[in-house]
Amino acid sequence: MGTCAGAILLAKEVEGPSQASLGALDICIRRNAYGRQQESSIRQGETKLGGGPMEMVFIRAPKIEKVGKEVEVLASENGDPVLVRQGKIMAATFHPELSGDIRVHQAFLQLVK
Repeated sequence: MGTCAGAILLAKEVEGPSQASLGALDICIRRNAYGRQQESSIRQGETKLGGGPMEMVFIRAPKIEKVGKEVEVLASENGDPVLVRQGKIMAATFHPELSGDIRVHQAFLQLVK
C-alpha cells in the first residue's frame, strides 16, 4: 500500500520530473499535479468501496495519468483515479490516514488477509 509519495514509488512510470521507481503498479503518475502545499485540500470522491462518497485529503498530491489493463480503479475524484489496486498492491494519491473514513484501511486489510 502506497499513499501519496508511496504511490509515486510504486508506479511504473513517473512524470514531472521523471524518476526511478519500483515499477510494481502499472500506472503513470505525475508528481504534485494538484498544486503546491497551499493548494492542499479536502475533497469528496466516488468509490467502489461502498458507503457513498469518500472524504479525501490531498497534500501536494500526485495525479494518476494512466492505468494499465490489470489496474482496478477503486475511487475517483472529478473523474481522475485516486485509489487503485493491481493484484495485492494498492495506491492512493490522497491521505486516507488523515480522514475519519476507514474504508481504505479496511480494503487493504482484506487484501492482506
